[in-house]
Amino acid sequence: MNDPGLLTKKDQYAAVYRKGDVLLSRLVVMKFMPNGLNYSRYGFSVSKTVGNAVVRNRVKRRLREICRLEGISPGWDVVLIARRESSTAKYSKLRDVVVRLLKKAGLLYMDCEKTCTNTN
Repeated sequence: MNDPGLLTKKDQYAAVYRKGDVLLSRLVVMKFMPNGLNYSRYGFSVSKTVGNAVVRNRVKRRLREICRLEGISPGWDVVLIARRESSTAKYSKLRDVVVRLLKKAGLLYMDCEKTCTNTN
């Protein structure tokens, strides 16, 4: 029943927090690491400092939609941690920030197609 594209277990999050690389922005912190699978998984962390339950769920929905629309190269675990400012940010600004972080990490699928070598 669980979506294989989502991080759902506490130990999955803990591994990314412990071993993953970090990129920072004013709205989002992105932690990521290779997962050894042929697909990528996302996780979202939105603490109570961001806002009440309605606000936190809206931020999570926005982050989930951004990840769904942006192609990421397979084989990565990515955790997006929302900062307080993300609660008031417009969707387009949040999207721009997440895309910039993914590009900086070299995780966008289109960027990977250009830079990754094919072993076939």
